[in-house]
Amino acid sequence: MKRTIETITPPTMREAIFQFKRVAAYARVSCLKDAMLHSLSAQVSHYSGYIQTVPGWQYAGVYADEGISGTKRNRPGFQQMLEDCRAGKIDVIITKSISRFARNTLTTLQAVRELRLLGVDVFFEEQNIHALSCDGEILLTLLAAYAQAEAESASENQKWRVRANYEKGLPWSITMYGFKMVNGMLAVVPEEAEVLRLFADLYLEGYGQIQLGRALERAGVRGRQGGIMRANVLKDLLFNEKTAGDLLLQKTYISDPIEKRQIINRGERPQYFVRDSHPAIFDRETQARLLAERERRAEKYLPVESRGPRKVYPFTAKLTCGHCGANYRRKTVHNGDKSRIFWMCGTFNSKGKAHCNAQQIPEAILQDTAALALGLSEFDEAMFNKAVKAIRAPENGVLIFCLHSGAEVRVEWQNRSRRYSWTPEMRRKARADAIRGHSMKGGAAQ
Repeated sequence: MKRTIETITPPTMREAIFQFKRVAAYARVSCLKDAMLHSLSAQVSHYSGYIQTVPGWQYAGVYADEGISGTKRNRPGFQQMLEDCRAGKIDVIITKSISRFARNTLTTLQAVRELRLLGVDVFFEEQNIHALSCDGEILLTLLAAYAQAEAESASENQKWRVRANYEKGLPWSITMYGFKMVNGMLAVVPEEAEVLRLFADLYLEGYGQIQLGRALERAGVRGRQGGIMRANVLKDLLFNEKTAGDLLLQKTYISDPIEKRQIINRGERPQYFVRDSHPAIFDRETQARLLAERERRAEKYLPVESRGPRKVYPFTAKLTCGHCGANYRRKTVHNGDKSRIFWMCGTFNSKGKAHCNAQQIPEAILQDTAALALGLSEFDEAMFNKAVKAIRAPENGVLIFCLHSGAEVRVEWQNRSRRYSWTPEMRRKARADAIRGHSMKGGAAQ
């Protein structure tokens, strides 16, 4: 019997895409201007109609993000789309271009690679690329790198405009209680300025931060977002040079165009001081009295070693209370030669248990639970800073670690006063659960 060999030609991507059933689209604009929002609406309408008119396709939705840069990771529409892909609800994603999908090479490739493993194709209309094609990833790497270069170029242009303003003594964009921007200059907001003046009077009379906070709460003073104004926020404004009519420009700078982290300028960039640049809230005599009072309190209440710039710890600004939303604060209690370090909810610390009953968390337990969440044998500060975006304390005895990968790892703990430490078996089980949770939920960068 003579053998016959038949060559099977794989279907073209155009044919292959029609074999899929559930098709979605992703659209994004990077600012909230009316024209851009109209463009987003047009994109959503176009994709909705287009997908539903193609025979054999099942409409799986259009995911969209408004006013969010493609270099940023917290895009709710994009993240929901990825979650639906992981849940097996989508087979194909259509998007206008690589730059609309993401302008960061790493973010683009991580997302597309995960989708490829899930069997989900991504079609970029402008570049005419299918992620599932043989050469798709090579082209994606090149084009995504080009898109990232565009983002960096745009960032440099923006920095040049900001620096040009600073050199002329002009602010770029300032959002500060007591002031508003009018035609590029700071103008006083009368009702907010009055609150600051009353607050300054109380401070000069000897009120501490807790007393000031209670006074604000009793008076019902609210911030621009509608919440009760926090005393520490207003207290910092008392010593800000802007309240006396001056400007210190470039106090912070942006680290890079992708992460866009704001970094305190400690001499890495030039600064510009402008005297009498705008109307003042306090006269210079009042400002001098406020600064002198702050110095007096520092000399009286702060030990010499704790003066100067505030030290930042690994958990600073990362640990938030699930009861009230406040950040946790680091506290040290000395008892003879021994000291106890723990983290306490800011609301509990300033207002008491009646306002928030969140439990104190010993720092040693925070370090142990962080190590478990990351699958480490012991706490590593460098690994923690690199991997952990935030920590939530939704209830007493529970911590949820939110990783930069998008995973969330839940770890339960008990105070060592009740159980001094985990047994080896408990540690092995907790570490295995943490690694399993990380593996199941991890994926593309947010």
